[in-house]
Amino acid sequence: MSESALRRGLRYVLLTTLALLVLFPVLWIVLSSFKPQNELFRQPMTLLPQAFTLQNYSQALSQGDFLRYFGNSLFVAVTSTVLAVLFNVMAGYALAKYIFPGRGLLFGLMLSTLMIPLQVIMIPIFLQLKSFGMLNTLWGIIIPPAATPTGIFLARQYMVTLPNSMIEAARIDGAGEWYLFRRIILPLSAPIVATITIFSFMWRWNDYLWPLIVITDNRKQTVQQALAKFVGQLQISWSHLLAMTT
Repeated sequence: MSESALRRGLRYVLLTTLALLVLFPVLWIVLSSFKPQNELFRQPMTLLPQAFTLQNYSQALSQGDFLRYFGNSLFVAVTSTVLAVLFNVMAGYALAKYIFPGRGLLFGLMLSTLMIPLQVIMIPIFLQLKSFGMLNTLWGIIIPPAATPTGIFLARQYMVTLPNSMIEAARIDGAGEWYLFRRIILPLSAPIVATITIFSFMWRWNDYLWPLIVITDNRKQTVQQALAKFVGQLQISWSHLLAMTT
């Protein structure tokens, strides 16, 4: 075996081992969701269920309409992601390739908002949604984070690297701005579009605080709100929580 092949094999072994270590908590959650409550705390701990049961799922589902919660979360995450990709990429393209007065100042002000935590601006955003009649609606969760400073920053930093000569050549050939953005800029920006898509979907799916503030109707709750119901003041229903987390 050549040295390069040996080095490649060792690299795959190392990466596979690291991947298994990262995936182990996920595997433990899935397998533990089929264990009764008392088996979760048995010592020594077992990975495979000793008393396989589906009661965790049936009992957890009977305590709430989780299919509706799942649909709400899916709608919020997908819609927010689509809007975030569209707005962030368009704003990043404008800040990277258009020259206009105050561009640097605008970009600096936008970056400064990264230092402002959500807790500081929750009340103003809440009052705005109330004035727009968007409280207790899924759109009240979707609209506020539709464009984020992080997404705009990532898109702008990536698009700065795109050659201006290509854009100028397309304009000379008669390409309009929308055609240029849709047919040239977006395909070339596939890596940053994928990055913003992954981040946005994860953030919106795992978001708990903002939906808790906006939504009071049980039928419009998201999965994260529903999962929190299994966490009581004195005890946690781990078996049901693991089942619905899976």
